[in-house]
Amino acid sequence: MLLTLGFSPCPNDTFIFDALVNKHIDPGPFQFELALEDVQTLNEWALQDKLDISKISYGVWPLVKNKYRLLESGGALGNGCGPLLIAREPIAENKVNELRIAIPGRNTTAHLLFSMVYPQARNKVFMVFNEIEQALLDGQVDAGVIIHENRFTYAARGLVKITDLGERWEKTLDCPVPLGAIVVKKTTDEKTAALLEEKIRESIQWSFDRYPKLSPFVYKHAQEMSEDVMRQHIDLYVNAHSLRLGLKEKEAIRQLEKVYAAINGD
Repeated sequence: MLLTLGFSPCPNDTFIFDALVNKHIDPGPFQFELALEDVQTLNEWALQDKLDISKISYGVWPLVKNKYRLLESGGALGNGCGPLLIAREPIAENKVNELRIAIPGRNTTAHLLFSMVYPQARNKVFMVFNEIEQALLDGQVDAGVIIHENRFTYAARGLVKITDLGERWEKTLDCPVPLGAIVVKKTTDEKTAALLEEKIRESIQWSFDRYPKLSPFVYKHAQEMSEDVMRQHIDLYVNAHSLRLGLKEKEAIRQLEKVYAAINGD
């Protein structure tokens, strides 16, 4: 069974899918045509119903749930791992609404959490997540919302944290931050979806069993990251939530859908 599969080149995603797509485990009946793209591209493709299986931001989930179903494994939820609002120098929170702010994609969880905390901020610039630090340093924007490995690199580049948006979510709603989901087209039957979940769990466990060793697949797509940053990335975004969606995780997703509806007037 040939399926198109999209996920990001970030270490957490390559760590999760390595064993499955490179056949370190038995892939079962599945063969995969891979697309490694940034999450905003994957979000846009999900809106177009392009891939059979895809990583997406939970921020776009309300817009694609009519076409896709959530898989129980492979996603990213957690505590202390949400997006950060940063700038070149300290800025009072009551000044944020006046700023030109870089956001890592319109339909991302980061945009949703930023909008929850700063609903009056309107001057937004949407760009690929790994371009935001440099845009700040170059003075193209006044502040930016960062995700992924940029959480570990911004301070070394002289940038400062204004607000931990994930911390605000956790304090307000008392649940983990739902960042990224793995979805499969609803045209996929339940038995096949369940087998995909099982194979993704096996793939994660294969990588966990060898950790902290990093595979060539993770290195290949890590975009010149240091090993330390790769491991920080995996430690933060791959956890028990990635193996299975439990009650807490499902409540977090429900809360996100409520926040989306409130912000968008649904």
